[in-house]
Amino acid sequence: MPPITHRVWPKAPVIYQIYPRSFRDSTGSGTGDLKGICLHLEHVANLGADAIWISPFYPSPFTDGGYDIADHIDVHPALGTLDDFDRLVEVAHGLGLKVLIDQVFNHTSTVAPWFQRSLMRDPDYEDFYVWRDPKPDGTAPNNWLSQFGPPAWTWNHRRRQYYHHNFTKHQPSLNLRCERVQEQMRRIMRFWLDRGVDGFRLDAVTSFLFDPEERDNPPATPEVQRAVSGETFVPYTYQDHVYDILPGDGLPFMERLRNWAGEDVFLLGEVTSGNKSVELACGLSAPGRLSAAYTTDFPENDASAEAYAAILKRACDPQRLGWWLSSHDQPRHAAKAGDGSERDVRFLALVLATAPGPVLLYQGEELGLRQPDLPFEAVTDPLDLLYWPDGPGREGPRVPMPWAEGTGRGFTIGTPWLPMDWPQGQSVAVQEISERSNLGFYRRAFAFRREHDMGNMALRDWSRDGEVMRLSYETPGSVGTKTAEVVLNFGEGSARCRKAPDLASTPFDGTHMPGRTGAVWLGEAE
Repeated sequence: MPPITHRVWPKAPVIYQIYPRSFRDSTGSGTGDLKGICLHLEHVANLGADAIWISPFYPSPFTDGGYDIADHIDVHPALGTLDDFDRLVEVAHGLGLKVLIDQVFNHTSTVAPWFQRSLMRDPDYEDFYVWRDPKPDGTAPNNWLSQFGPPAWTWNHRRRQYYHHNFTKHQPSLNLRCERVQEQMRRIMRFWLDRGVDGFRLDAVTSFLFDPEERDNPPATPEVQRAVSGETFVPYTYQDHVYDILPGDGLPFMERLRNWAGEDVFLLGEVTSGNKSVELACGLSAPGRLSAAYTTDFPENDASAEAYAAILKRACDPQRLGWWLSSHDQPRHAAKAGDGSERDVRFLALVLATAPGPVLLYQGEELGLRQPDLPFEAVTDPLDLLYWPDGPGREGPRVPMPWAEGTGRGFTIGTPWLPMDWPQGQSVAVQEISERSNLGFYRRAFAFRREHDMGNMALRDWSRDGEVMRLSYETPGSVGTKTAEVVLNFGEGSARCRKAPDLASTPFDGTHMPGRTGAVWLGEAE
């Protein structure tokens, strides 16, 4: 095992998310694996990333993309071994990359030994999960819905009780108020920290705890429904989630996670509630709690100036919020938040590179990949299948990375687990040839962020004028104060500027910024 070293994180790191099954296959199985990740970590380091975030690689039946974990302290046989993981950490650290791994503490798989023993009322595991008696008429304990839409309670005839689940019925909720469960969570974190991990991304952190009285959620007002995460045709959005999302002692629970992890470990929380999401994220990342948290507000509102300004207005400290546009369960943003053109890909890259908090990049976005269309028979994602063909498109961003041209696209010598119908010319191999490619611009933009220490600058002021956002940053230096002025033109019309910028997503003469362009001006205050 690698020795534990002091973990020094930037204030606002750039974190590159890797979905292991879709990054690189080293065996010809058609499924990506841990050894495959090692083969291309240099690509991530060359992007200017500070860390990688690895989505679940644990044993799982993959009924929800690996987020249904059967064993939190092992590696799925199809993805490698613990020795492979140790080697991955060693290679990443050798390239200056920290390693952040997913932890799913909200639930397990129904095939997990914990759940099977709880099902049989093993005294040591009986209260590991949220089991509840039915109402006298046999119906569920309350009106809560899973985030996918169906009821959040499933009947088990052996226990003659309902078990709770925030997502699919194959993902039963852990009882995180149970001290024995908490001890297991602490043990899991320590297991991976001892293997050299530098941080954790905490899945669905807003679902960890709920109202002890388990009261019915009230109906959502139209305003609340628009704010709740997810499409408005999903029944979950019809409720105001005041009782099933982190009430009371939920936020202070983050202090336990911090105590278990230690002060030098980066903890990133996922906020899955759209209603009061930014306020929750700020509470989750208060001092002594998580390092940062991120919401779905920006990507779900197509990365607009209005959405950007609304987040800044609601945030007590926007530098504790993660900024992102694509992920393993959000459609690729190139043609969603933009029109798919190189202009828009680079504009949105600069929006992220100049963001005031941690930045989360998702594998392949640096290539400008669009959301692919998949046939029904290829889709495995439960949410996409539930609302087919109108689901959110969560499977699309999991289509494997095109490293090269030709059969298998450099991802595999076998048959990829999802069809890879990427257009010709979008692979890493092709885009590395020219600095004028999307990949070339991503590298320049994030090298600029690192070189000028923008991740450690404080957001001093901001304003919005229609489709134009202006951000002012500064950081105290040993000689004077370094400053950065950022202008983001989300509209199609031009915006006036005073001089040529130090970095721009689209070149311009310095007086009229074109539409869908971002730019940065560096300076030093007296």
